[in-house]
Amino acid sequence: MEAVIDQLPSIPPNFATRSIPNRPSMSSISSNKAPEPVGHYPHARRVGDLLFLSGVGPRDRGTKKIPGVDLDADGNILSYDIETQVRSVFQNVKWILEDAGSSWEKIVDVTVFLTNMKDDFATYNRLWKEYFEKDPPCRTTLEISCLPTPIAIELKVMATV
Repeated sequence: MEAVIDQLPSIPPNFATRSIPNRPSMSSISSNKAPEPVGHYPHARRVGDLLFLSGVGPRDRGTKKIPGVDLDADGNILSYDIETQVRSVFQNVKWILEDAGSSWEKIVDVTVFLTNMKDDFATYNRLWKEYFEKDPPCRTTLEISCLPTPIAIELKVMATV
């Protein structure tokens, strides 16, 4: 075993700190139209000609209002309208894409998080077909037990610029 280790190339002392040639530039994107993120992260990050959006939900900017959701005094969901939430989240994604220099037509991949697949998937799928009439992006849809705010849907989007 020692003979094999002795044959490995040595690692230069500046390996961890040296610059990588042809590394694409990275920048954070903040939209002034979409709702503020609920945590410490940007709306999106651009790496070269690729755009990676943070999770986007159906909220209104500058408020904690969630379109299509009725809450009780303790913040628990009384009822929600998935169609209203889907249209809102699609609009928020469009605003982030536009502020980043991209567009709805340049979406490559979407991960969809639904809190109630059984009841909401058919409506979501119908609206997906409406918004992506031609050449839809790749999509993965997952059911999860909850999201950080009382919403029923969140999207994770990748696009080109």
